[in-house]
Amino acid sequence: MKKFGRLIPREFYDRDPRRVSRELLGKVLVRRDGDNVLAARIVEVEAYLGEDDAAAHSFAGRTARNAVLFGPPGYAYVYFIYGNHYCLNVSCLPDGVAGGILFRAVEPLVGMEQMARSRNVSINSARDLRKLTSGPGRLAEAFGITRERDNGKDLTSARSDLFVADDGYRVGRVLTTARIGITKAAGLPLRYLIAGNEFVSGAKMRNAPNGS
Repeated sequence: MKKFGRLIPREFYDRDPRRVSRELLGKVLVRRDGDNVLAARIVEVEAYLGEDDAAAHSFAGRTARNAVLFGPPGYAYVYFIYGNHYCLNVSCLPDGVAGGILFRAVEPLVGMEQMARSRNVSINSARDLRKLTSGPGRLAEAFGITRERDNGKDLTSARSDLFVADDGYRVGRVLTTARIGITKAAGLPLRYLIAGNEFVSGAKMRNAPNGS
């Protein structure tokens, strides 16, 4: 949609997830839901490196569940975790090579009222907006993302109701940290976030001093 800039092309994702992760920060995640539009700026992601990454869903090889990660780049991989929420990822690297990026947090831009209804939360002040999309489960719920609805969806297609666009926003400083919420390969510096952004998950990291 022109309002949110140009659609991110497939070749953008056809690279190392670490490089894509950095460049994905500041882009806009968009959901078209009938006449309604939801949009939010990507402020935190995690890279997963495929069959060489013990924390990746593709580590054990290709299965029916994780097949999207082994397919062409630019497709949504959605999984259910802890029995209560979904997580949105995008496939990276060439067809046949596993790799992906987890969307951890976004900053709401358009459609906050609908996001709040989907999350069943009340927004009484600007500070409450963080409740909508700070964390992968919150993000997915706010955008109505489920495995049944979105797994395998082409995030590079203008016909898709879920896609990523580039509105020209320029990111300042990027922080790189270890991934969180995992036990395997937990020390790898594969979490990327916009320094100082109030919508990243984890209060301590919003103002962390180290970065690049």
